[in-house]
Amino acid sequence: MKARPWTDARLLDVMVDRLVVLAAHPDDETLGAGGLISAAEAAGIDVSIVVATDGEASHPGAADAAGLGARRRLELVAALGELAPRARLRFLGLPDGGLRENAGALRRALESELGAMPFSVLLAAPWWGDGHRDHRIAGETALAFQGAGVRVVGYPIWFWHWGDPDALDGAVPRGAWRKLSLTQSIAAAKRAAIRRHASQVTPLSDADGGEAIVHERMVAHFTRPFELFVDGAPSDATASVTAPTFEEYFRTHEDPWGFETSWYEERKRQTLLAALPERRFRHVLELGCATGVLTAQLAARADSVLGVDMSVTALERAHQRVGGDPGVRFERRTLPHEWPHGRFDLVVLSEVGYYWSSADLGVARRRIASTLTGGGILVACHWRHAIPDAPLTGDEVHAALGHDRAWTRMLRHLESDFVLEVFERAGAARAGGEAGGP
Repeated sequence: MKARPWTDARLLDVMVDRLVVLAAHPDDETLGAGGLISAAEAAGIDVSIVVATDGEASHPGAADAAGLGARRRLELVAALGELAPRARLRFLGLPDGGLRENAGALRRALESELGAMPFSVLLAAPWWGDGHRDHRIAGETALAFQGAGVRVVGYPIWFWHWGDPDALDGAVPRGAWRKLSLTQSIAAAKRAAIRRHASQVTPLSDADGGEAIVHERMVAHFTRPFELFVDGAPSDATASVTAPTFEEYFRTHEDPWGFETSWYEERKRQTLLAALPERRFRHVLELGCATGVLTAQLAARADSVLGVDMSVTALERAHQRVGGDPGVRFERRTLPHEWPHGRFDLVVLSEVGYYWSSADLGVARRRIASTLTGGGILVACHWRHAIPDAPLTGDEVHAALGHDRAWTRMLRHLESDFVLEVFERAGAARAGGEAGGP
């Protein structure tokens, strides 16, 4: 394919508690998301596979098609043995080619599967624009569950056979492609799993109608060292939110985002403070300090605090709040490119990261790493729901932080509304916390 609109695709966020993969037919999950399934199990993520039909109509009229549905079930069991032996597998047995007429049953099955799930779930389904009716219904059914705690992505199948990349502008929103790179071992496991679907990748018989459904050129798309997905709720924004936008918002709102009045904000701050592994820090850097509500509380646990923000109005209010404290100072800087000087043993990144582009988040990560002292701590906390005009989601920010080799995760607190994580420099030797007990 000459046109590849996914060339600059963002990485797929796989920092979740559960992965649920919906397949319209046995082999969809292996072809489109086999690498994701294998990577999730390797990372200790709970994996469930829900298969809507048995795919019994893949070879209509073929001489050897009797019992094909049962055979395809066994092939999928064998394929999962290659990819994720601990994954749970659920066959719904709905009619192949009849998902539109049985959409209600499919929806209820997904409700049952997701009902007892923890907050962070990635639901992968056939792409709703794939061109196959069963795939479209499966994808659209999955999309209805998009919301707090459940993120939906679609994996193309038949698009690789008959799709036209040049015609994708209307079908795939700008910035919706997501990419998952596969390690050599996971790519090998996926190739082995694909071979397990013998009824689809090799001829069923020599008679007419018994030809392989997934031919070699199509298999080539699924054995690349990466997988591609379409985000069910992409953001159209690609650039970092600019200083004038924040300045206008602070200028026209007395208490932006309810810093002083919202129970969510108050409880979140208390959770963040309680998560800090030390009673006291020497030098603290707060990125995006806004009007200084959290700054004042950090000052009670630090020798010095530097609050940085790009809004003049926000910093004026922060000065009014804690400007009399000699241990607190503020600087106006446009982050991440105008980075403050100094070294800090605590960096606080709260409700800021999703306003940066992916590239700027990468810059911020590198500069945070260079700013932290040898035993330094990074605490990050972000809202998990969609934010208009924000380039990233809170979950995407924390996925990027979690994949950074500059630090290791000490703590992760996850709720439907926000995610909070504490990181320490990789390889840092830190003294343990204060002992306690009965």
